[in-house]
Amino acid sequence: MLHVAVVALAYLLGSIPFGYLLVRLRGGGDVRRTGSGGTGATNVTRSAGKGAGLLTLLLDALKGAAAVLVARLVLGEGDEWWVCAAATAAVLGHVFPVWLSFRGGKGVATGLGVFLVLAPLATLCALFVFVLVVWLWRYVSLGSMTAAVVLPLAAWALGALGVGERASAPVLAVAVTGAALIVFMHRANIGRLLRGEESKFQSVNREP
Repeated sequence: MLHVAVVALAYLLGSIPFGYLLVRLRGGGDVRRTGSGGTGATNVTRSAGKGAGLLTLLLDALKGAAAVLVARLVLGEGDEWWVCAAATAAVLGHVFPVWLSFRGGKGVATGLGVFLVLAPLATLCALFVFVLVVWLWRYVSLGSMTAAVVLPLAAWALGALGVGERASAPVLAVAVTGAALIVFMHRANIGRLLRGEESKFQSVNREP
């Protein structure tokens, strides 16, 4: 029963719609009605400016990290499958928040927070790839999907090379699951990329 409660708590943490709330507080209405329709940092930046976008990124990452840390604290590191289940629940909470009729973001920032705790070195590799792809092509969606796919590969490769601690089966499983979910949530972006219609990243400059 405790394990199920921890996973449920992780989902609730992940489902806190920080981007939606920040845009509402700034008088911007429902962020899901603009841009990509998501509640994540990129769409918040387009709707409310860089400051709101960066704060959304930070808060979404923190809630993912908090979900994993709380799970480890309550269950112990020996219950790694359940800790990883909580990690997955946090990302699902962000993507399908109960408070917003299960319409949230794409899970990238929350996944970042989750994996900074579960696999920090692999996450840094994925972050490097994200920055490189966005810098070269200016597509945040492409950078997000590429980084999501790279993360489980990096986690496995670093362990195989003896760099840092070898990623466990639960961590690899949640990394693959998270990558698949993030790519799935970007399916509309994939279509636009293939048609040459995807918007390149360009923030809206607004005064506070």
